[in-house]
Amino acid sequence: MGMTMTQKILAAHAGLESVVAGQLIEADLDLVLGNDITSPVAIHEIEKMNVEGVFHKDKIALVMDHFVPNKDIKSAEHCKCVREFACKNEITNYFDVGEMGIEHALLPEKGLTVAGDVIIGADSHTCTYGALGAFSTGVGSTDMAAGMATGRAWFKVPSAIKVVITGKKQKFVSGKDVILHLIGEIGVDGALYQSLEFVGDGIAELSMDDRFTIANMAIEAGAKNGIFPVDALAEEYMKEHSKRPYKIYEADADAEYVREVVIDLDTLQPTVAFPHLPENTKTIDEVGDIAIDQVVIGSCTNGRYEDLAVAAEILKGKKVKKGLRVIVIPATQQIYLDAMEAGFIRTFIEAGAIVSTPTCGPCLGGYMGILAEGERCVSTTNRNFVGRMGHVNSEIYLASPAVAAASALTGKISDPREV
Repeated sequence: MGMTMTQKILAAHAGLESVVAGQLIEADLDLVLGNDITSPVAIHEIEKMNVEGVFHKDKIALVMDHFVPNKDIKSAEHCKCVREFACKNEITNYFDVGEMGIEHALLPEKGLTVAGDVIIGADSHTCTYGALGAFSTGVGSTDMAAGMATGRAWFKVPSAIKVVITGKKQKFVSGKDVILHLIGEIGVDGALYQSLEFVGDGIAELSMDDRFTIANMAIEAGAKNGIFPVDALAEEYMKEHSKRPYKIYEADADAEYVREVVIDLDTLQPTVAFPHLPENTKTIDEVGDIAIDQVVIGSCTNGRYEDLAVAAEILKGKKVKKGLRVIVIPATQQIYLDAMEAGFIRTFIEAGAIVSTPTCGPCLGGYMGILAEGERCVSTTNRNFVGRMGHVNSEIYLASPAVAAASALTGKISDPREV
């Protein structure tokens, strides 16, 4: 029986000729990731182990991004804990204020993730790096601790769903619409502990930023990981950003999939996920008249350059609706600089938005955009659970940067093709 991309990568890292779905393996790790919330727990677990240091100072990345710059004493103590650990163990890839970015945008930008890698991170959206043809998945802080100490982790080999993307992408349709449509079709548990393996001629229509967005939200369908084939665009990205060697794995022709889902870009419309689950999707023409209080454009899902570019295109020369709060968060310092040089930052400020330093901030209800009771927010983030961004009686509508920017102008959820 043939293997999928994911299964081939896991087999190679486990030193096995082949693996099958459901098999328990132990695999070598190429990178272990933690942030300012999850790393302190892992560090305290390592302190309990009978180990000296970490398995490889170059293969651990510690990114301060959730509550940075620190919002309170507790977050400051967390960062201090990680900072001291990084210094003690001479961690090469430690990113703090001035260098930090939202981890899942920062690591590919820094060239730390490439095709063929096995990557774990104590953050559920670690699956982002599948856009480059890597196996990457989120784990708990104790698994992160074991990974930092030993350089290995155990996995149950996932079965796979084949997602066939076909057709051509329409104006103001993006990777966010692709993944929201998919989650709406299969549900938040539709790919539970399975690999979402994306194929099809339509992938050529998707930019790297689109692919990062899609892979990022694989977890919102319950998937263990999402993964894209490595084409010329992915290779170009890796060669531009990384000096690391990479290895391309391709699924066998007789690889087994539990299901096949087809997404036609020709007919795909801007899509919005209603409260309180990412699966509660409606196309933009089904939304109705929904007034909003806040717009957030950013996060590890949609804080990249192309996301800011499309938002700036829609907002340029216009004003956000009076009384509406619009928060724009570039995902990394480099993206911030690029957006500034392109004039996007001026566009946002002149339109009446504010621009934040890179941070996860409002996505997890941390800071920089907490919602009060009864408020509604259109957000380019990845989750809209009850109380995710603030009060339990607030509402989050997940959408693309195009829909978010259009909604910022009208004060209600709006079609970017009509503003």
